[in-house]
Amino acid sequence: MRDKWRTLVFLGALLSFLCGVHVSYAAPIIPDLNINVGTANGPQDVSATLQLLGALTILSLAPSIVIMTTAFVRIVVVIGFLRNAMSTQNVPPNQVVIGLALFLTFYIMSPYWSAANDNGIQPYLEGRITQEEAIKNTLEPIREYMFKQTREADLALFVNLSDAERPNTQDDVSTFTLIPAYVISELKTAFQLGFMIYIPFIVIDMIVASTLMGMGMMMLPPVMISLPFKILLFVMVDGWHLLIKALVESFK
Repeated sequence: MRDKWRTLVFLGALLSFLCGVHVSYAAPIIPDLNINVGTANGPQDVSATLQLLGALTILSLAPSIVIMTTAFVRIVVVIGFLRNAMSTQNVPPNQVVIGLALFLTFYIMSPYWSAANDNGIQPYLEGRITQEEAIKNTLEPIREYMFKQTREADLALFVNLSDAERPNTQDDVSTFTLIPAYVISELKTAFQLGFMIYIPFIVIDMIVASTLMGMGMMMLPPVMISLPFKILLFVMVDGWHLLIKALVESFK
């Protein structure tokens, strides 16, 4: 049941992304799923149809929105850097990398999703708060997470590009401004971690290439000789333990 409610949290958060969090709603925005075909009798029927189309659009964009607003971006990019640094282009396979990144994302984001569920979804389903309050309460933990991981310079960039008034508090920052700032901040952090990962493996490549050149074996690809040493080094230092620990701690 808990997984079911977490799914509902996703839908509430995604819906708020498209509709905005600073807009005053005059009427409920979640449509009735009674689908029929016929002529609209008034503006209310047209509005309900557009709401239904909006909900279907949100569902189709859900994977991209989830990826770009969670820890998934940083994790999958860093693991990609690791594969390239070790010269193991297809090991681990893409399915393993995506699966590991998803489960780590669930682990890191679970406190924020739980808060969104407890403060937004459950009270709304019990009828204790309005729909507008539910959307706001659902989105607040997600925005809190993104603010923690977003650099001020990146946020200021998109605030200036939007020609909006200078925000006085985080509540004044639009979600549409926060999301791209968060994404480029995550990419910068992932590239910094990737650089640190590359250093020991580059040293091994340089040593192997210099040794082969000194022995006159220039026709032998250095990667064939350096790869076993890279794997050996990674296993000896318990590389996966160190990598995952560094990744998780980087979000705190």
